[in-house]
Amino acid sequence: MLVDNPIQSGNGPRPISAPSSREALGDQQLVLQSQRGDSGAFRQLYRRHQQKVRSTLYQLCGAQRLDDLVQEVFLRVWKSLPQLRQHRYFATWLYRITWNVAQDERRALGQVARHQAPEEALLETVSLSRPQDSPDLMHLHYQDLVWRGLQQLSFEHRTVLVLHDLEDLPQKTVADILQLPTGTIKSRLFYARQAIRQYLQAQGVQDVL
Repeated sequence: MLVDNPIQSGNGPRPISAPSSREALGDQQLVLQSQRGDSGAFRQLYRRHQQKVRSTLYQLCGAQRLDDLVQEVFLRVWKSLPQLRQHRYFATWLYRITWNVAQDERRALGQVARHQAPEEALLETVSLSRPQDSPDLMHLHYQDLVWRGLQQLSFEHRTVLVLHDLEDLPQKTVADILQLPTGTIKSRLFYARQAIRQYLQAQGVQDVL
């Protein structure tokens, strides 16, 4: 597993910091130590951020391959970490990689769906839409309806809504992650909220968002 040993090689990471001291370190220090080959520092980054990564991927892609996708995110993080120069933006950079992995997964699913019969594609969608598989990820009163509403949005609008409203990131941070103007983020967020509100109202939920 990546969390136990990020890179299996003779030139792999070497433990540097004492485990008891790492929890008190900020991301910048942990990133720097990870870049120097400290596998323990990287494990601490994983422990600190993996739940957010998992939550974001779940809401964007569903539960079917969630463990594999989380693993892919942190594998890409480990491989790309030496190129990260602005350590204080690690969290934003991590979300960017998470979004890229989610995009790749959606493209792959789209290719599979094009080769499936309509009923098979429908079953695939249903299998991705089971919030009960990970009930602790979405603390929403109407989580099942909200989840279904998210599936009605385009991936671009869903991403903005998930990052801003569900992951509680500022619009400027979302813009940095997606590399889009803040105005575009505001526009997509407005549309996504309206669409979710209309969907919930159509389901008989009146007091929404």
